Amino acid sequence: MEDYNKIIESLGVRFIKAKDIKILQPLTVENFYDVGNTVMLLNKGELAFGEEKIAVAEGDILFVPGGKMVSISYGKNSANKLTNEDLLNNRDKFFSSNKIVDQVGTLPNSFSYVTFEAKVFDSVNFFASLDITAFVIHDRPIFANIIKETVREDLSNDAGKDRIVKLNTERIAVEIIRYILDKRLFVEQLATNSTYFKDPRLIDIFAFIKDHLGGDLSNKILANVANVSEDYVGQYFKMLTGINPQDYIEYQRMETAVNLLRTSKKSIRDIGKDVGYKDTAYFCRRFKMMFGIPAGKMRRRESLMNI
Repeated sequence: MEDYNKIIESLGVRFIKAKDIKILQPLTVENFYDVGNTVMLLNKGELAFGEEKIAVAEGDILFVPGGKMVSISYGKNSANKLTNEDLLNNRDKFFSSNKIVDQVGTLPNSFSYVTFEAKVFDSVNFFASLDITAFVIHDRPIFANIIKETVREDLSNDAGKDRIVKLNTERIAVEIIRYILDKRLFVEQLATNSTYFKDPRLIDIFAFIKDHLGGDLSNKILANVANVSEDYVGQYFKMLTGINPQDYIEYQRMETAVNLLRTSKKSIRDIGKDVGYKDTAYFCRRFKMMFGIPAGKMRRRESLMNI
């Protein structure tokens, strides 16, 4: 347990967004995806996920790790099947955002969600590093109340709301890890992570990648950082993390690009350059391949989610 506490202490948790959503029409989003981790609390109505359409009970929480694509069905008999890109153009037909604090969690056919970042050493997306799929958190009323309270606080204008939202978001990350440990889910992956997160050479590589996303991150450069041979660095990185370094680097670059789309007014060309893509067309192709929508529409998506 001490190793797990060390991981929790090393986590940098950052709130991204929270909403209370009413479902206007049933639909299935075939490729739900976000670089952030998302917890969805089903207040009232029906929610299911995956190709098998696993049902989420009212009061239970669907957790979708950042970087994992999953099919999500909202409402009963969700015959309308849309991609993320389709939803951008039709969102008002299917969802409405509740902005009344006292109604959070009470509306029929509704769910509340919080999206957040959880990184180890400010570099590694923790839940993505476990290589886990979406799963349901059952019978956690206190956890469910934390989600609703976070949405209420984010909607409010009360003094100290940002502090409460920050503390609640950190609690959400801890509650997910506690549930994993309590139910013996993915514990082997957690144990593996607790080992490799202590390797100083790997930590140096993570930090270097984070600080040089716009530059040369070839295996030759990474080998110099870790003081190992170029032939060995890829094997070494994959042995400890389960992913080859260039795939990890592309994920970090795209994750940073999404954050820039959310928080800045930079052009797509400049964002591509900032994260290491000199060829804007290639950056746009890779972005759409990873997220299922063009970079420009990702920015539009973020503005729609704030409606």
